[in-house]
Amino acid sequence: MFRYLQSRVRGTASPGPGAPPAGLLAFYWHFASQTRRWYGAMFVTSMAVALIDTLIPLFIGALVSLMQAADRKAAIAQNAPMLAGMALAVLVVRPLVLLVDVAIRQNALIPGATSLIRWQSHWHVIRQGLPFFQNDFAGRIANRVMQTAMALRESVMSAIRAVWYIAVYGVSALVLMSLVDWRLAVPTLVWFAGYTVFLRHFVPRMRDLSKASSEVRSLVMARIVDSYTNILTVKLFARLSDEDAYVREVIDEHQAAVGAHMKLISQFMFCLSAMNAVLLAGTAAIGVWLWAQGQIEAGVVATALPLAWQIANAAGWVSWEVSGIFENIGVVQEGMQTIAVPQGGLDRPGAAPLAVARGEIRFENVGFSYGREDGAKVLDGLGFTVRPGERIGLVGRSGAGKSTLVNLLLRFYEAEQGRILIDGQDIAAVTQESLRAAIGMVTQDTSLLHRSIAANIRYGRPAATDAEVESAARTAQAHEFITGLQDWKGRTGYEAHVGERGVKLSGGQRQRIAIARVVLKNAPILVLDEATSALDSEVEIAIQEQLHGLMDGKTVIAIAHRLSTIARMDRLIVLDAGRIVEQGSHEELLALRGHYEKLWQHQSGGFLAPDAMSADTATEPVAVSAPETAHPVPAAEAGVDDAPAPARG
Repeated sequence: MFRYLQSRVRGTASPGPGAPPAGLLAFYWHFASQTRRWYGAMFVTSMAVALIDTLIPLFIGALVSLMQAADRKAAIAQNAPMLAGMALAVLVVRPLVLLVDVAIRQNALIPGATSLIRWQSHWHVIRQGLPFFQNDFAGRIANRVMQTAMALRESVMSAIRAVWYIAVYGVSALVLMSLVDWRLAVPTLVWFAGYTVFLRHFVPRMRDLSKASSEVRSLVMARIVDSYTNILTVKLFARLSDEDAYVREVIDEHQAAVGAHMKLISQFMFCLSAMNAVLLAGTAAIGVWLWAQGQIEAGVVATALPLAWQIANAAGWVSWEVSGIFENIGVVQEGMQTIAVPQGGLDRPGAAPLAVARGEIRFENVGFSYGREDGAKVLDGLGFTVRPGERIGLVGRSGAGKSTLVNLLLRFYEAEQGRILIDGQDIAAVTQESLRAAIGMVTQDTSLLHRSIAANIRYGRPAATDAEVESAARTAQAHEFITGLQDWKGRTGYEAHVGERGVKLSGGQRQRIAIARVVLKNAPILVLDEATSALDSEVEIAIQEQLHGLMDGKTVIAIAHRLSTIARMDRLIVLDAGRIVEQGSHEELLALRGHYEKLWQHQSGGFLAPDAMSADTATEPVAVSAPETAHPVPAAEAGVDDAPAPARG
């Protein structure tokens, strides 16, 4: 039975019925409706448990009346069917109903519904645009996806188990006491009225305090994860005390938020205990008074008191459940700030896959400003064409717009003006997956997945064989160091894991793995953004020769601050303030004695000197490479035909 129930709800079966809505009730229904049959089954079993529990005080009252009989044996014989029914209800029916209730909750809903909510939330969040993740802590996003699923499921289940239970039990008890004598039901009726007012007072306050507590808890998680993720920086700068203060501040804030929440819960519990005491004492007083007047039997009092006592006990349990429900609602509300966010940068309706036959790239009057209010553009009226199979280099000071141009080509952002075409197809009208599948890119900030070396390389082409993975690694000059790797669990070679973001490897090793990944992908368009910046000179020379072979037949856009790495490109495009100021071959640009010649003169071993860098880098991530050797590398050794003139000054 347990295996059957556990197989009924497959959490990862589908991405769900569309995007999670922004309204609280709609958000709950979006997920709960997918398992509504099982929640409905919980309604039935919880109602059955409540009704059976209502019968137990009746059994007690009947037994008290039976024990007052003068002829005890005759009374027992006469009431034998009733006694057998009591035994059956207590020994068989109630345990079976509880078993079904527990089995549904623990085996169908807890594993299945939780996984379903987490999977669909993750599926939606991971498809958000790149800016979504750049504007928040990764730890907070992950925490919201994980915690929202549990909180939503638990609040729905608690509402059924606790609120529905006490509603069924209380109404049943009220009816039973009213049938005997309406006056016995007065304390219960007054209690229900007071309980309603009581909840209306406390619940909104508990909800708001719970949401505030949940938000601060997520911030605690975010700051701690931020410190752990950047532990190298923390250690290098000896800033443990600063990190302590950074985390302590938000933990103190969380403690204050939890303290306010717990204070309200304490008041909630005290008021409820007082109401329960009044209910029990009032029912007992009226029952004894009616018995003293001879208007009811002792068995009726024996029935009414356990009914009132059970309501009081259930109310205490329900109060905890209600506080938990609204604490979880607060968690859900906080999680909605991440999960119920409309996806940005979606494909247009009817977007078609990109078909790359030749690999021509054309920028037509492209403008982009990152949405700056002052209207200052990072790219302003940019227009040029990269012919099929042509290799171009983008040159310019930091902030000139090189990385922004690549981001627009990959549609991490949408052009605000003009358009970009590949083989005559406007990339804004094609699917992003097909666009990025046609572009292989090596970035200067190489990040690897916390998986094996082979899995990281095979990410470029999942169907690749082991031989193809090894061949790509050899092309990237990575095979030799890979065979000597061993991770913390004893896995070696291509099966060794690289740690989070590849921290177990050096920068040069990570970059070679990234190059191998792109080699394996073998896309028709190749983008190199400081692809060899983290490599030593000897390895760089070897890889550059391989990269030139890899470029054959591909359309290539390369960015490098080290001009010697791109001097052999077919054409160089010089950007300044988002505009093209020069373009031509290396020799042609030197002959112009303009921007490029000045940048080249500032080179020292192929690096841009600090005074050639723009001070204003707010609009674009700065890509600064550090020298890898103590002495400049002559251009001839770097594979450049024309050596740079000696640096002036």
